[in-house]
Amino acid sequence: MNHLLSQLLIIALISGMGFFGCTNSSNSSSTGNTETVSASTDKAGQAFLKADESTVQNILQIAVGSQDHSTLVAAVQATELENVLANNGPLTVFAPTNAAFDKLPDGTLDDLLKPENKKVLADIIWYHAAPGTFKIESLRDGMQVYQATGDNVAITHDGDDILVNGNKIIGSVDASNGVVHVIDGVLLPPES
Repeated sequence: MNHLLSQLLIIALISGMGFFGCTNSSNSSSTGNTETVSASTDKAGQAFLKADESTVQNILQIAVGSQDHSTLVAAVQATELENVLANNGPLTVFAPTNAAFDKLPDGTLDDLLKPENKKVLADIIWYHAAPGTFKIESLRDGMQVYQATGDNVAITHDGDDILVNGNKIIGSVDASNGVVHVIDGVLLPPES
């Protein structure tokens, strides 16, 4: 039963996962730059198609268009999850900024980006994604949100701030395949 649930979750995630963009207001939509992630001709899939500029961007396009998420985009590319993040959702992504990655101990990110650590890095990325759409107003204090890894993250409120495992949501962006909540820290999955 657990194996079947895991397979269904993976199928659901493959049909749409995404990451990131930053805005100072909640519930805003993002349009504009829809350039592809890579000019490489050896890559195929939805992530590498040029979108109509009049459409709302998917999570991957939002991340690529955000100068504050270049580290996250590099991690997505290193794990080859571009197509997953561009496909249909819905998906909620908690997207750490470049400054959030800078808070990791020295050398951690460089180590994670090595090809031999691709699975570990992919698990960290998956831990930032939840199946379904959880808009900012639906994130209640004390809520547990099920992540793609099979683990939960804790939602808490501190005054007007909403925290995910203690990391503050600093902006939210609606995407064509879900919603992105920009956070000020990197979520690390619990050790197995």
